[in-house]
Amino acid sequence: FQAERPAAPATMDVPGEWRVGLGCSPGRVQGRARVVRNPLEAGLAAGDIVVAEHTDPSWILILPLAAGLVVERGSLLSHAAIVARELGIPAVVGLTGAPGWIEDGAMIEIDGGSGVVRRLPAG
Repeated sequence: FQAERPAAPATMDVPGEWRVGLGCSPGRVQGRARVVRNPLEAGLAAGDIVVAEHTDPSWILILPLAAGLVVERGSLLSHAAIVARELGIPAVVGLTGAPGWIEDGAMIEIDGGSGVVRRLPAG
């Protein structure tokens, strides 16, 4: 038995309007980014893409509303990745600096298969 190892994500090394993390739940979605530091104060609307430093079980109250998820810390077996797969929402984890690089309210596109997160032009 030989397992293939996924390539390491190229976080923070890609200049411009897109970066690559670890795609952990397939699908592609565009939406408004909501940078969330405390799930009890999220102000999340259905269809928003949650951007966070990390998640834990207390986030389960807001994640079903999200259209997608971008998390700074995490792996294929992290809380964020497992919950995103269970909910069927696209997710990218391991995107270093995500809450600072993505502004709250910005339009973004995420590809949960490839791990690409792209900031979209305003307007």
